[in-house]
Amino acid sequence: MSYDQLRKIIAESDNIVFFGGAGVSTESNIPDFRSEKGLYNAVNKYGYSPETLLSHTFFVRNTELFFDYYKNNLIYKNAKPNKAHFALAELEKRGKLKAIITQNIDNLHQLAGSENVFELHGSVCRNYCVKCHQFYDEDFVLKAEKVPYCEKCGALVKPDVVLYEEGLDEYILSSACKYISEADVLIVGGTSLVVYPAAGIINYYKGNKLILINKSETTYDNRADLVIHDSIGKVLSRVV
Repeated sequence: MSYDQLRKIIAESDNIVFFGGAGVSTESNIPDFRSEKGLYNAVNKYGYSPETLLSHTFFVRNTELFFDYYKNNLIYKNAKPNKAHFALAELEKRGKLKAIITQNIDNLHQLAGSENVFELHGSVCRNYCVKCHQFYDEDFVLKAEKVPYCEKCGALVKPDVVLYEEGLDEYILSSACKYISEADVLIVGGTSLVVYPAAGIINYYKGNKLILINKSETTYDNRADLVIHDSIGKVLSRVV
């Protein structure tokens, strides 16, 4: 029944916004570093939690260890878009989906063909010299011995990823809030909605078609107009 409801809502709207989290990428075999297993692996191997390892302070003070963790736990070069990514790209192509707002940093939405994507936490595909701002791709970082340094000026190269203790990009955040506040339908998928400030932006939604698709319950379930506890890829591929 819930699938039919969602199908009908999508069919009747041409102003849909999608907000997604780690659950969208885990179906492409990208592990969630915030999961129990991710926490265990980080503490077991590095002696720190993922939040500490991926903090701005740790990046500055323990740069070599930061990149060791970053390269081995956040970059998945062989990951491919899954059913959820392709279904969303199709909805955008049909003119129904106006924007994707993602907490993920893997570029899979773009690889699937989506164009209007707002990456709240940045992307592993982009890296910049902290001094001269020369751009570098993910291969440059992966191939660097331990720490990547700029070929032009010799300064440190930093991933364009929002680390803990860093603020979100103001343009991306305000654009995301604008799309959500103007949306007819807001589909939230693959996120437990516990990572702030990102999770808080769904409060900008003013409509009455808030759809939550997640394998487990979230604190927002009682506020949603439709809740489906299932795999995001399975649900979207069936209704699109």
